[in-house]
Amino acid sequence: MAQENAAPESVDIEEIEDFVGLDEFETLRAERDDMRDRFMRALADAENSRKRAERDRREAEQYGGTKLARDLLPVYDNLRRALDAASDDTRTQAAALIEGVELTLRELTTVMSKHGVSAIAPAIGDTFDPQAHQAMFEAPVAGTKAGQIIQVMSEGFFLHDRLLRPAQVGVSSGG
Repeated sequence: MAQENAAPESVDIEEIEDFVGLDEFETLRAERDDMRDRFMRALADAENSRKRAERDRREAEQYGGTKLARDLLPVYDNLRRALDAASDDTRTQAAALIEGVELTLRELTTVMSKHGVSAIAPAIGDTFDPQAHQAMFEAPVAGTKAGQIIQVMSEGFFLHDRLLRPAQVGVSSGG
């Protein structure tokens, strides 16, 4: 009984060709090769789709909050302007109010950094970087080299490695 279920040790191609005919055998071989090719392409497509879906998922996770982050930047700017506009007299007269604005700005900055938003805060004298800065004007300033930042109008921001908003700066055209 074990002999009946055993697979033949070798298959003679000539016997198969005699049994089904040479033309039909070649047709079956071509069909098999076509099916194998289609199967391999389908596997490759499935793997590419899996990789693309994984990449899309990672990007959505990292950059899904881009619109919200951009919408929060004016809030950051306004809080920063409020603190910058406060004179020493205002700071003493409305110390609690100023402290509240500082705490709110600090909390906003903490939440933004927790979600991958980081500030671009160039300093006067830094070199202009077109990847992170936006030149708002260019002016000749004595004692500076061309391309140096001479004024910072607003900070810029990155979301992870993507630019949300460039820092707005004034640039020297030379001394």
